Amino acid sequence: MRPQFPTISANASGEDKGAVWIQTAQIQIGTFGFRTAKMSRLSRSRRLIQAEASIALTAGFPGDSLIGEEVDAEVVKVVGGIEQDNYILIRNHIISRWRDNLSKWLTKDMFVDCIPKHCRALLDSAYDFLVLHGYINFGVAPAIKERIPLKPSKRSVIVIGAGLAGLAAARQLMTFGFKVTVLEGRKRAGGRVYSKKLEGKNMMAAADLGGSVLTSTLGNPLGILARQLSYTLHKVRVRCPLYRVDGKPVDPILDDKMENAYNQLLDKVSILRNLMGDVSQVVSLGAALESFWQVSGDVASEEEMKLFHWHLANLEYANAGLISKISLAFWDQDDQYDMGGEHCFLTGGNGRLVEALVDNVPILYEKTVQAINYSSDGVQVFSGNQVYECDMALCTVPLGVLKSGSIKFVPELPQRKLDAIKRLGFGLLNKVVMLFPEVFWGPDLDTFGHLTDDPSCRGEFFLFYSYATVAGGPVLIALVAGEAALKFETMPLPDAVEKVLQILKDIYEPQGIKVPDPIQTVCTRWGTDPFCLGSYSNVAVGASGDDYDIIAESVGEGRLFFAGEATSKLYPATMHGAFLSGFREAANMANCAKARAENVKMQENPSNNAYVCVSVLAGLFRDPDLEFGSYSIIFGRKNFDSTAILRVSFSVSRKKTDQQHSNRLPFEHLHRHFNRQQEFHLYTLLSKQQALDLREVRGGDAMRLNYLCVTLGVKLIGRKGLGPAAVSVIASIKAERSEGRPSSSLNPGKLKSNAASTKQKLNRYEQKSNLHLFSIFYCF
Repeated sequence: MRPQFPTISANASGEDKGAVWIQTAQIQIGTFGFRTAKMSRLSRSRRLIQAEASIALTAGFPGDSLIGEEVDAEVVKVVGGIEQDNYILIRNHIISRWRDNLSKWLTKDMFVDCIPKHCRALLDSAYDFLVLHGYINFGVAPAIKERIPLKPSKRSVIVIGAGLAGLAAARQLMTFGFKVTVLEGRKRAGGRVYSKKLEGKNMMAAADLGGSVLTSTLGNPLGILARQLSYTLHKVRVRCPLYRVDGKPVDPILDDKMENAYNQLLDKVSILRNLMGDVSQVVSLGAALESFWQVSGDVASEEEMKLFHWHLANLEYANAGLISKISLAFWDQDDQYDMGGEHCFLTGGNGRLVEALVDNVPILYEKTVQAINYSSDGVQVFSGNQVYECDMALCTVPLGVLKSGSIKFVPELPQRKLDAIKRLGFGLLNKVVMLFPEVFWGPDLDTFGHLTDDPSCRGEFFLFYSYATVAGGPVLIALVAGEAALKFETMPLPDAVEKVLQILKDIYEPQGIKVPDPIQTVCTRWGTDPFCLGSYSNVAVGASGDDYDIIAESVGEGRLFFAGEATSKLYPATMHGAFLSGFREAANMANCAKARAENVKMQENPSNNAYVCVSVLAGLFRDPDLEFGSYSIIFGRKNFDSTAILRVSFSVSRKKTDQQHSNRLPFEHLHRHFNRQQEFHLYTLLSKQQALDLREVRGGDAMRLNYLCVTLGVKLIGRKGLGPAAVSVIASIKAERSEGRPSSSLNPGKLKSNAASTKQKLNRYEQKSNLHLFSIFYCF
């Protein structure tokens, strides 16, 4: 029998309310109504809390605080305190129950016996939030697919693009009761996820021409889909030997030496960017690396230089772009959001996930969209001679398509969105996929690398992936990254295959191993594919992670929405980033539809609340009038009696540690790992005098928060909760500042203070985790 769900007493003392829930000794057992003195039961309760918190952490929820989405959704009346503590425990319990059996649909009734009546409102809040945002009850299990209504009860939605983002959103919206139609320009679904079947000589295999590696499977939702389907995941083995230009193995000692030197170089570059301040925003990562290498003082041999350029090629692969165009300031801005866990291949290819996701989804193929007209009344989507009218639309086309301007938006997209589309980079990765008669390279390797003579061609066939363990046949894939990927677009197929085969012969024939001709070969050309025009996004010089959020913003008063990996600040350039963005926008669309049904006007233009909070408010707080501790304040400077807007930042500094990352992190490590991600802001209105008085409060941030909430009786709210009064104040401050000088730029965001970890998507190197503890907890 499952243990009863524990929590903190609803009648806890003031000291209990101020303590972190996971650390308090006053934990209730069973009925929420009695405290036990039996340490054995207390110990079991704590273990249960920790186990469930660990599972919630893999979904991105910290152990002792809310995520920004929860704050915006106002899941609790007051942020902090006993209500939030109990909410977190209930939330974690729900997630844990669903992860116990991913094939079932959780209902609220399943929790009636373990959650008391005085916490039922928190149960409703947590359950509704988790379902709406796709944290539970998602996927392709039969019990979940059965929840899609046979007859839609809500308005129509058009989803443009049947990639992972579009399919995730479509399934969610259908579950919510919307009438969904997906328009796809290709003859197939999946977008940049495409498993190609190779066959010949009584052999058949499948290989991924696009997205291939499921990264960070500890929390990856695509891993959950694989579990629902009972598909096997193969861990990509870390060992990756390198071979010289002549095919001889690189000396392991030299290999280790250069790997360490390269990682130290990245650490130095990270320190440099922090010292450079805003200047680093206009400097490329490549320029910084090259400069540091040249002034390092070490005289590199010819082979050491080739090894160094192999690592640069690897970096260009990770970013799908030339390091000469990647931002020094923000190239690794998403590292802090890593979900943890193994990097894996899916047996049979990721196309199997796509096949499961398209089941029962109404998709119209070969429907290329030329124009999208949107207004406060609805959306029209133009494809060929057909016009599709809908209540709302979701655009999931890749960033390369948005950059090309091949889709005309009427009216034109807001300038800030156009600027963000222009600033972000969209790079290229290509592949040569080969089916051989046999696995002549051996069964014990998943990756191996090859050096080149010419630095400008360092990314040409620099890395090989063996798919023999998962493809169903002897498949080998050669990667082409960086500048070489651009040249590869026009390289004739026979020339490409000949070059790859010569590299393989140089490596294996001296070992007495004959390299046979491939049975079938496929070369990708993602850069000239009109439906993507590239591979995946990166933060180019002049851009920042904020640009992902800007591209994700909806337009047309909650009518036209955007999803895809280039709208995911947390997980860009990943399959799961695209997938999760679909869930995010399905929730946003459902909220907008609900608001319209309740006759609540959606405010998304520059004169209204949502736009002000997202853009103008962010810009104003880049240059606050007062800033102390975690508090920032803006106010009108002409009138002493003006109203002030206070922002409280809940964030955690990252600390460098030598502790190695573990794929099976205990709770404490997960707790630190995910707390590192969390940063959100709460707001309130004060008088200018109250703001000045707050600055004089002694005792640090905790005492200031106590002064706000107890002495002044202030309630902190999320940015979406800022009402008309705040909008008026923001507009007034904005107008006043615009009179004297240009407003603060909205991009890029603040530099991170930590040394950057190496952004590896090959799993060649073990990453160091920057773990920490939340050292201060605020008391109400």
